[in-house]
Amino acid sequence: QVQLVESGGGLVQAGGSLRLSCAASGSIFRITTMAWYRQAPGKQREPVAVMTSAGITNIADSVKGRFAISRDNVKNTVWLQMNSLKSDDTAVYYCNMEIISWDRLKSSLWGQGTQVTVSS
Repeated sequence: QVQLVESGGGLVQAGGSLRLSCAASGSIFRITTMAWYRQAPGKQREPVAVMTSAGITNIADSVKGRFAISRDNVKNTVWLQMNSLKSDDTAVYYCNMEIISWDRLKSSLWGQGTQVTVSS
């Protein structure tokens, strides 16, 4: 069984920075896509940043130039560096990983979510 554990959320003033991390553990053969999503109150969950196993990234326009995604394929960990935070960035942030287990089963797993609150 595989689980994802997130950390790094919190309260920060506008213009500040936070770094989120998400580590996967368990029966992992390979992780293809690692991604971050967020969900603000009353809104749908939306993708923020995605990185493939080849290192190709896709960043949402709303955070481009301020957020960066990175990953470590040995540690099975993905990070989201968030700079120049705005009040609009306030949301619960979720990591998502496309995981292939040792018995070659594919699954899409979510972290538990971490709250990011930006005060203006």
